[in-house]
Amino acid sequence: MSKALQLEPKRRRVFAIISHPDAGKTTLTENMLLSAGAIHAAGQVAARGEARRTQSDWMKIEQERGISVSSSVMTFEHKDLIFNLLDTPGHEDFSEDTYRTLTAADCAVMVLDVAKGIEPQTLKLFEVCRLRDIPIITFVNKLDREGRDTFDIITEIQDKLALDVVPMQWPAASGRRFKGVVDLRTNDFLHFVKPDEGGEHVMTKVDGNSIGAMFDNDDLLTEFMEEQELAREYPDFNEQSFREGHMTPVYFGSALRKFGVLQLIDALAELCPEPQEEPAKKAGQQVMIQPDGKEVAGFVFKVQANMDLNHRDRVAFLRMCSGEFKRGMKLKTAENKTVSVHNPILFFAQDRELAENAYAGDVIGIPNHGALRVGDSLSESGKVVFAGIPNFAPEILRRAQLKDPLKAKHLRKALESLAEEGVTQLFKPNFGSDMIVGAVGSLQIDVMRERIKTEYGLDVTFESPPYQTARWLAADDPATIKAFVDKNVMTTGTDVDEAPVFLAKSSWDVGYAQEKNPDIRFLTTKERA
Repeated sequence: MSKALQLEPKRRRVFAIISHPDAGKTTLTENMLLSAGAIHAAGQVAARGEARRTQSDWMKIEQERGISVSSSVMTFEHKDLIFNLLDTPGHEDFSEDTYRTLTAADCAVMVLDVAKGIEPQTLKLFEVCRLRDIPIITFVNKLDREGRDTFDIITEIQDKLALDVVPMQWPAASGRRFKGVVDLRTNDFLHFVKPDEGGEHVMTKVDGNSIGAMFDNDDLLTEFMEEQELAREYPDFNEQSFREGHMTPVYFGSALRKFGVLQLIDALAELCPEPQEEPAKKAGQQVMIQPDGKEVAGFVFKVQANMDLNHRDRVAFLRMCSGEFKRGMKLKTAENKTVSVHNPILFFAQDRELAENAYAGDVIGIPNHGALRVGDSLSESGKVVFAGIPNFAPEILRRAQLKDPLKAKHLRKALESLAEEGVTQLFKPNFGSDMIVGAVGSLQIDVMRERIKTEYGLDVTFESPPYQTARWLAADDPATIKAFVDKNVMTTGTDVDEAPVFLAKSSWDVGYAQEKNPDIRFLTTKERA
């Protein structure tokens, strides 16, 4: 075994950032990159017009609306460790994309707004993390604005998420009274300096004589000293409990003011697990793939089309799970398709560089023309299959209509390409030539319309079809499905993988069809392994 194969995976940290929209996730992402020295200026999402440019939001609609609607990957180094940051969409309409991204993460940072605490989308994304037992570090953001009582926020995390909570820091008030945070383990107090006052955030000991100089109010100092003493009564941090997803350490700061961000990166360096063994099947046998295993293996958790409009590219994001990848290698899918990886990409939002080597924990981009899909496993032997990544049944169905019917073939190609990214779904009814798009929320449809216009030059409208819901069909005997489809040509179709689908007018119709056809399973999820 090469020395690099033993050492390099241990240097990797792969984490995702999850939050409710507007909790400050993208700003935190930017300033983590800035604090680690990966960029020299952070683009503020709150800016207007040309000024609104962030490294992680590269899509036109993201820059116009100031939201993240696509997962992106950014790599940076800190303390001799290599961090792969997976930035996820905050909007609930894109929670499926977030779910897929979390399959590639070893840890998640949950960002909370100090004034709002746990919001509905935070709760949804947390449940996604819980499905995978992902360790969660909590970052309470926007301390420079008026916020809720710290004890209240911690109690809410305990009650709503059923987690053990360990504050690793404690803040001195919030908003105009905000003075900084203390590290409860080292007793170091990081003093907050308002940006308009200039100067650096300085560190002092909370139990030293100089702490008084950081406060202009004796009552506030007394209140803070009492609170931080009470905070030490919370249970000690337990690494095993954290790694199993039962305990969350809590940090505080202001991403916009770049306060507490470096301390959060230090926490990730210390707490985020290095790449772990991954369950898989090899030649039909259940195995655990070790990060330092010899065979190169990984899985595709995301496909992004047209990141570079000039080249009409399609990039598959591969999470490396084992082996030492070298540029130019040939890898095989579980279906025995061979993919020659001549130009593997290391991501930095829009910026890219060629990856000569990659190890477990790295995320590399593989340019391809439709050969790779979300959920594909890649390995040298082609015999390794990782657990599948599911598609979820859409909650909204829309019929795609073109203003210029002569461009129908172009539209089909555009819809298929975007559906292969896995963010939206495409269904082809067995009767007629309609193309039905499935989505979790209406914003996905807006994004799709915008992208088809920007990336393919097509004006498309989306209308309500005669169907309201879609279910995948499965049965032990394929003949059972064929007989059902032959009898129900008007209400069946196929998805982009040619898998059979039942297109129903209502959930009542699904129940009725299920009752009449007990040998058929009407599925709300479909796994592509």
